[in-house]
Amino acid sequence: MSEYIEIETELSDDEAAMRLYTNLPLAEEGVETYASLEEMEEGSPVAQALSVVEGIETLLIDGRNLTLTRNPDADWYAIVADVSAALKEFFF
Repeated sequence: MSEYIEIETELSDDEAAMRLYTNLPLAEEGVETYASLEEMEEGSPVAQALSVVEGIETLLIDGRNLTLTRNPDADWYAIVADVSAALKEFFF
């Protein structure tokens, strides 16, 4: 795929979750929910691409949006940078 992806982020009030909004569809049908790294590794192509990002605990893919929770020791800045890079590589 050769698409340009734009990503905007929104941190939850309690900083436990991060929502990422994109301009490209990430899920083909319905909502995808992944409760672990193992589930992401066996999930959709986008979930598999994101399974390499350290620090993600759970992933929800809904249309053009992602909702992530992180390992408490992980840094949101690093996670967002790695997710952005993984999605850009996926769509390139």
